[in-house]
Amino acid sequence: MSKSIDRLTLLETFARIAERGSISAAARDLGMSQASASRQLKELEVRLGTHLVRRTTHSLLLTQAGEACLVDASNLLQSWDAMLERHAGDPSVLTGKLKVVAPVALGQRHLTSALVEFHDTHPGVSVTWHLQDDTFNFIESGCDLWLKIGNVPDDRLIARAIGTVERLVVAAPDLVSGTLTPKAIATCPWIALSPFEADRVPLRNTRGRETIIDTRPTLTTNNLFAAYEAAKKGTGFAVMPRWFVEEDLNTGALVDALPGWRAEPLTLRVAYLPHDRQSLRLQVMIEHMEASIAKITGILPV
Repeated sequence: MSKSIDRLTLLETFARIAERGSISAAARDLGMSQASASRQLKELEVRLGTHLVRRTTHSLLLTQAGEACLVDASNLLQSWDAMLERHAGDPSVLTGKLKVVAPVALGQRHLTSALVEFHDTHPGVSVTWHLQDDTFNFIESGCDLWLKIGNVPDDRLIARAIGTVERLVVAAPDLVSGTLTPKAIATCPWIALSPFEADRVPLRNTRGRETIIDTRPTLTTNNLFAAYEAAKKGTGFAVMPRWFVEEDLNTGALVDALPGWRAEPLTLRVAYLPHDRQSLRLQVMIEHMEASIAKITGILPV
């Protein structure tokens, strides 16, 4: 085995240890013994002349040097991976692994079907598909693509806006009587979806006029499905993304309570490492997700 491969193996083992937060878990993933993984980590630390991890009673954490090394290791491994793709015998056949993180509700309602379509077209690509709304350490987690609603708090990544999420105030039909105004429903029961809205709901009408509804939520939740179910049962008014409630608006299960008024839109972004370290399978995945998202009612092009 050549020294260059030895070095890449050390980096790969270290990156997997950082991703899993455990030497034993990383060893299982890589098909080696825990002792071998520990030796490789130690050898890398010796070569670099610094400690990369710090062990606590219940976990393994990266040192400051380890965090910096992980960034470089991820870049080198992805560059190597991209080079292998460029010089493959049949570059049209995509292979390898991808880890994609997407919003929970959007992922369940629309994007998982897009993922299945990608897999059917490119069965050689193994995808790890995580649905979560919380922020996380992109590089430390081993992520390749992050579909994020809102800002991406990592300046190491390219974060590109691909859509604007239309949002409106909805309610069960029994709560909507006649033509309502923002002021009229301010004192009504409300469902707040954190972290987007609490007791203040900014609105804008089709003529550009802005107003803010000061509400007193009877229910506050961080889960879109919970807010949605409560709204359908008549618990209160709620701000919902159109892509999530379009079918209910069509059937009458929910009503657009303030036609002509919309809540502040949210931006949907794709985030990934810089282009010179981007594999072909990642490029194809990004293009596929963008094309799929463009077909979703209620997500407008940027």
